[in-house]
Amino acid sequence: MVSGMVRGIRGATYVEKNEAKLIIEGTKQLLLEMVDKNSIQKEDICSILFTSTPDLNASFPAMAARELGWKYVPMLCSVEIDVPDSLHNCVRVLMHVNTSLPQDQVKHVYLKEAKKLRDDL
Repeated sequence: MVSGMVRGIRGATYVEKNEAKLIIEGTKQLLLEMVDKNSIQKEDICSILFTSTPDLNASFPAMAARELGWKYVPMLCSVEIDVPDSLHNCVRVLMHVNTSLPQDQVKHVYLKEAKKLRDDL
């Protein structure tokens, strides 16, 4: 276990269609990249909050983490606010982790069309 602080790591990805397989595959890719870029072990994950846009309801994004073997990580899925003209087909993640990384060194991950959500990062 890493000693340090609890930090939030943000991520988001775009999913081509409202299909369970695509939601789970896209979310897996995002989660794996988030832990890789921040050198996180699954034991260091405190909890994960997933949101998806209202048009993605074929699967819970948390199923991706379960398929990765993250059995003991507390997770919650919710629907993202339906803001007009915002990115559709989007899964967002807020992962709380124990890490020694300073806040300005945490690497947030935005994939595919979701990159435009935080082009400042």
